[in-house]
Amino acid sequence: MTPFGERLRQAKRECGPVCAGIDPHPGLLREWGLTADPAGLAAFAEICVEVYRGNVALVKPQVAFFETYGSAGLAVLERAMAELRAAGTLVLADAKRGDIGSTMAAYAHAWLADGPLGSDAVTVSPYLGFGSLEPALELAAANGRGVFVLAATSNPEGPQVQQALAGERVVAQAMVDEAAARNAGAAAGSVGVVVGATLARAPELGALNGPILMPGIGAQGGGPESVRALLPAAVLPAVVPAVSRELLRAGPSPQALRTRLSELQDAFAFLG
Repeated sequence: MTPFGERLRQAKRECGPVCAGIDPHPGLLREWGLTADPAGLAAFAEICVEVYRGNVALVKPQVAFFETYGSAGLAVLERAMAELRAAGTLVLADAKRGDIGSTMAAYAHAWLADGPLGSDAVTVSPYLGFGSLEPALELAAANGRGVFVLAATSNPEGPQVQQALAGERVVAQAMVDEAAARNAGAAAGSVGVVVGATLARAPELGALNGPILMPGIGAQGGGPESVRALLPAAVLPAVVPAVSRELLRAGPSPQALRTRLSELQDAFAFLG
């Protein structure tokens, strides 16, 4: 299978740079006139799949909003991911998994193998040590999948760990450098990092050779100008802006969602 990094690069060329979210927050379900239960969740996901498949480079379901409903919610997630992937649309499971040993291996097999939750990529947390991600990194490489490593997030609690010194580098930079080492020699690396769009300062990303997922667009205050201000021009083509509520608040009309998606793709067209 073609490596995830190469597939994502091609998908961005064909569909635009935006990563579209599926975030069925209870408040958003109510705004769409849907019930906050598995039936409402299913209706929400169906509209998102209808609008996104074949039209975006990457779709990012927020796993927690499906897990809330137990097995019924996970069944909705499985169906949505399967329909998107069947249409050739890449899926990033925003699960933020992180553990050690056999437990991390089990998480990796859940999200990066060919089971019911199998996706094209998954978000992972390296804060038990980057080496704890080895099972996910190995399985992703073997299966042509990707991982996005949390590096520098924009939540106010993040700097307590991410900006702490680890030798001569802050921890966030160490995570980026570890990811870059995994991508060395690849045409387009499949180990990405997550960097918040609302940060005052980003890690050095020039050597990453992998995708940069940038959440925080819209509701959290980030936008095209903040992305331009945060990163040097040479790094911008690697950015995948993650847009969820800023897009989803245009629903539930599929046409309104398509219109807003097109506007966001145009706004970020400078990312190439």
